[in-house]
Amino acid sequence: MGKEIKIALAGNPNSGKTTLFNALTGSNQYVGNWPGVTVEKKEGKLKKHDDVIIEDLPGIYSLSPYTLEEVVSRNYLVTERPHAVLNIVDGTNLERNLYLTTQLTELGIPVVIAINMMDIVRKNGDQINIQELSRELGCKIIEISALKGDGIQEAAEAAVAAAKSAKTIPMHTFSGPVEHTIAHIEEAELHGVSAEQQRWYAIKIFERDEKVLAQLNIPKETLDHIEQDIKAAEQELDDDAESIITNERYVYIATLLKGCYKKKNAGRMSPSDKIDRVVTNRWLALPIFALIMFLVYYISVTTLGTVVTDWTNDTLFGAWIQPAVGTWLTNIGAADWINSLVVDGILGGLAAPIGFAPQMAIVFLFLSILEDCGYMARVAFIMDRIFRRFGLSGKSFIPFLISSGCGVPGIMASRTIENEKDRRMTMITTTCIPCGAKLPVIALIAGFLMGGAWWMAPLMYFSGIAVVIISCIILKKMRLFSGEPAPFVMELPQYHFPSVKGVLLHVWERVWAFLKKAGTILFLCCVVMWFLGSFGIQDGVFGLVDTESSFLAVIGGAIAWIFAPLGFGTWQAVASSLSGFVAKEGIVSTMGVLSGLGDVEEYAVSMHAQFAAFFPTSIAAISFLYFNLFDSPCLAAISTMSREMGSRKFFWFAILFQNITAYCIALMVYQIGGLLTGEVAFSAATVVAFAVLAGVLYLLFRRDPNQHPERLSERQAAYTR
Repeated sequence: MGKEIKIALAGNPNSGKTTLFNALTGSNQYVGNWPGVTVEKKEGKLKKHDDVIIEDLPGIYSLSPYTLEEVVSRNYLVTERPHAVLNIVDGTNLERNLYLTTQLTELGIPVVIAINMMDIVRKNGDQINIQELSRELGCKIIEISALKGDGIQEAAEAAVAAAKSAKTIPMHTFSGPVEHTIAHIEEAELHGVSAEQQRWYAIKIFERDEKVLAQLNIPKETLDHIEQDIKAAEQELDDDAESIITNERYVYIATLLKGCYKKKNAGRMSPSDKIDRVVTNRWLALPIFALIMFLVYYISVTTLGTVVTDWTNDTLFGAWIQPAVGTWLTNIGAADWINSLVVDGILGGLAAPIGFAPQMAIVFLFLSILEDCGYMARVAFIMDRIFRRFGLSGKSFIPFLISSGCGVPGIMASRTIENEKDRRMTMITTTCIPCGAKLPVIALIAGFLMGGAWWMAPLMYFSGIAVVIISCIILKKMRLFSGEPAPFVMELPQYHFPSVKGVLLHVWERVWAFLKKAGTILFLCCVVMWFLGSFGIQDGVFGLVDTESSFLAVIGGAIAWIFAPLGFGTWQAVASSLSGFVAKEGIVSTMGVLSGLGDVEEYAVSMHAQFAAFFPTSIAAISFLYFNLFDSPCLAAISTMSREMGSRKFFWFAILFQNITAYCIALMVYQIGGLLTGEVAFSAATVVAFAVLAGVLYLLFRRDPNQHPERLSERQAAYTR
């Protein structure tokens, strides 16, 4: 065919766009970043068409420039001008999805609509008159099921045909006053814009779109003239310009669907609505969520997960792999240091975190099921009511939820928050939620140090939520982060049975990412920690030394005094915490190396005894856990946060805030908690802990200085300007 054809895949979040993209491109995908931003860019070649490129745009609700995703998608469509747009629409929620469609059709680009989830639409007994809807919208419509693969190739072929014909579609009209103003805007300013784009630009000028106005650089006299027309329309329709356009789009969609869409049970409550009456109930929602998360972690960490983890640690590594490898190395005459490196350093270090992989897999399995069936979308809705009281939008819950798997995508998910202050505050606090990499540390403390305390994992999860809320209240009272939270709009999908393939794929991706990290970062960490823990300078000579005389002991001992008030002043515990700054799983692997797990026959007993020796009391172990849950995340998350912050000042503020917060929490837990349990004697550090507690309570409950009348008038004046 010669020239490449570019087709943009556009649609709302949760409309099945990613499933369709994967089905259309298969393994012919390329992942990068959009120019100038860190938003992920996916493109791929259409199967059986080497000259057709599918561009997967970020999932968006509209082309208004609020979120980074919307800006990226709009910039691509307006400036890059793909040959066609394949608009994927959720057939179970036509009204909300067609809002984006009305905007896409104004761009002067050929559009093909793929109505997804038609299998569910038919199952519900609903009817969509595709021919009539296609005639009204003026573009071809294909019925598909991206999950089952029905109609997807036909939709792609239709988009290719539309791209070749280059025929744009007729656009819907607004009310008289709006159309009159749009015509005036086109006549006054848009002569230099191509004919197919003039209407889109005119509508954006009518909405007073800041980015479009900045791009066009309209002369002041012309802008003043246009503004008079806009104000006249606003006065006649008694609303602001942006709301007028929004309302008229929905009126148009409602009129359209009246003759094209029939719901079988219109007016009746759907099964999803009936379930939501319970799970989103004002009083029951939070207890139900708490119970579900408790069961997830109880089953994963304490019952089923423990059985598999114990077998992996005690039998697979402890009884089979390590003794066998040690014997083999001895038989072939390997040097003692090689034997120590392989058995103690590498296998001993990797055994502990890998042993917890089954627990992680079970946690991810449950979370993937909850996410895929639609429950987690409800949790975001529930949390919006709570977060808004503490200065955060419900949009922040999405990054927190994703961070339960990994902090890196959790930080990246904050892009959907349009308010920059809220976005940065979310990035600072999102890694407080225990991620998959922290689960081995939680399981270690609960299992080996506290006799398998079942309540430890749920407690850490809800502690993370509590720290997030408290931190946000405190940060929101600072001028750096003050302001109203961003509005939260999210489509609640219908409940449905999760896709077995999708859930298992999601679990495998997360577990595989962990195993890859174990084979690379943790492997290197184990080798480095073994070297530092095995070599040193003794009597002025460098070489193999006892662990107590090693470089690691010297480094850990030099800074152990800093952590002594937190209860874990042993150099082993400090060294383990230091490795956590590289990768949180490194904490467990470093402990495995320092425990000399490869040297002992009774693996499980020795593991328990060795780990327990690092902490004098149970409260010290809990303090160690809290510090490592809430301090700076791993290097990968730190580098991601540095890119996403876009400000060196805010980045270093985040690092300092995270580590100071972790230190203060661990200090209060050990000193005050230990005093209450009788494990810690009263000391100067206890006085400091109470002073820190008083300071936190003051910052928490003090009056917001940004709410003072004079500050409010300043902010209102700034807003008016």
